Parts: sequence; structure tokens; C-alpha cells
Amino acid sequence: MRKSEHQYCTFKNKGFWLLFLLLGLHLNSLAQQDAQYTQYMYNTVSVNPGYTGSRGQLSIAALYRAQWVGLEGAPKTQTFNFHTPLGYNGVGIGMSIINDQIGPTSETMLDLDFSYTVQTSDEARLSFGLKASAHLLDIRFSELNQDYNQPGGPDPTLQEDIQNKFSPNIGAGIYYHTEHFYAGISVPRILETSHFDSSSLSTAREEINYYFITGYVFDMTPLWKFKPTLLTKVVAGAPLQVDLSANFMYNEKLIMGAAYRWDAALSAMAGFQISSEFLIGIAYDREITELGQAVFNDGSFEVILRYDFIKALDNLKSPRFF
Repeated sequence: MRKSEHQYCTFKNKGFWLLFLLLGLHLNSLAQQDAQYTQYMYNTVSVNPGYTGSRGQLSIAALYRAQWVGLEGAPKTQTFNFHTPLGYNGVGIGMSIINDQIGPTSETMLDLDFSYTVQTSDEARLSFGLKASAHLLDIRFSELNQDYNQPGGPDPTLQEDIQNKFSPNIGAGIYYHTEHFYAGISVPRILETSHFDSSSLSTAREEINYYFITGYVFDMTPLWKFKPTLLTKVVAGAPLQVDLSANFMYNEKLIMGAAYRWDAALSAMAGFQISSEFLIGIAYDREITELGQAVFNDGSFEVILRYDFIKALDNLKSPRFF
């Protein structure tokens, strides 16, 4: 269950996860957020179902993110997705698997994506996307440091683990792109699911995450391209998230860039287009909050692999930035 990065700055003692459950999940206090990505521009289908099939061929991607390395129980995220257009009828389909872990808590989401694309001009397309999700929640209370010597013994509400608690969800998105520009708005999960009732220790509620993404690719020279991007995420009860990034591509092969997460982190990114089909990208984040100054925090690392099954060169969206 991902919270904003500011909410973990003070958790430094051995009772970290008990405090997390007592303070971070109390009734209607904090919003549940989607998993966080620095290289979201290569993982767009996880954010916006309207992106499904927009690359023009079957595309497969896998991403791993280790956040706040060195902090015990810090968030880790793994994603795997594929999406493809179906013929020339404007329909795209895809599937994503996302596993998001923090301490004794694990969330697994299986997403099925569908899009329908309308060609609005010779090079512009507008896509409408739908997402159907199956959500599984695990909380291992048995891993907490509990005080068995306190009067009355440990809290009885923390003695039974929660395993594979299922909840469905739906989402939607709109995605517009040309050869050099893209923009999209989306709500990947519309239903606000409460995972505990009022008699439980706390309430973990899935709040709506609203996304806006955009970017533009400038042809600086025949060899150099420049792409600034923006991601904005709005969640009730959590700070506004704004990610600004600047990426340069050299000779359709080497990608270098940097990003700034508003009032939270600085990032460096690099990528290499090993072939027309295969991309590898890495990113490193460093907090600019108090958490980033902690000796137990070595920053956040992210790796993404993407493979496009290109049948012909004219079937590949150019430039390959989105």
C-alpha cells in the first residue's frame, strides 16, 4: 500500500510497522495511492488504459522498482504488461500484473485493458480506454514487533493475517497522440474500496487517483531529440504529485534524462535502444526530504525492459519516446 513519501520520514525505530498500521491506516485518515514509477513514460499502460495498443504492435514490458533502499520493509514494485492493437479496426487489448509490497503488506493487481482509437487527422489519434482490475491484499500481522509482555497481552486485532482479500475495480482513460505530442487523462481505479470495517483496528481505503500526462518531442538535429514530460497525480488526502522530466535521445539509440518530483525527489535516467525492438532503461531517485538525508536510505532504483514485436519498420511509432 503506497503512501506519499513524506508520510514515512519519521518511522525509524524497531516498531516501524506497528506504527505504520496504527498511524498510517487509522480510520479515514490517509489515502491509498497507486504504485509510483519514475519511468512512467515507458510504462504508460499502467497509468492510462487509453494507451493500450498505441505503439502499433505487440509490446511487452517488465519493471522493477526498489524504493528507499536500506530502509527495512521499504516499498518494492514489480510490473509486467503487454498490449497490442487488433488488426486495423481501432481496438487494442492488454493485460498488466502489478505487485506492490511495503513491510508486511502486499498488493497484487491483475488488470485487463481495452481501448478504441479514432483517427482525428492524418497523424493524430484519440483513444478511449477501459480497465478492469482484480485486487488481492495480504497483510502479515505476524511479522510485526508486538509487545507480548504488556497488560492483557498483544492487541487481538493483530493476531490474524489477512490473505488474498479480493476486491474488483474498474478504470478509464483518454489518450491523444500525434507523431510528436501526447496527452492523457485517466482514473485507473474508480471504486473506493474499504478493506476493513468500522470494528477493525483501522480502515485501508482505496482512494481515486487522477492522472494527467503530457509530453512533446522536439527534433533538435538529425541525431538529437529532446522530450520534456509532465505527470500530475491528484489523490484526496495526499499531497499533489507533480513529476517533471527532460529526456534526450541520441541517434535513436541512447537516452539520457533527469526528473524532479515536486518537493520530494530528484532523479537521473538512462536508456539504451539495443535494437529496434528492445529497450532497457534505468533510473535512480534521491529524496530531497528529511528521509533522503537518513543514513539508512540509499535512494530508489528502477529498471525497465521493453520489447516490441515489430513486423515492419513503418509499423513503429516514431519517435520511440512514447
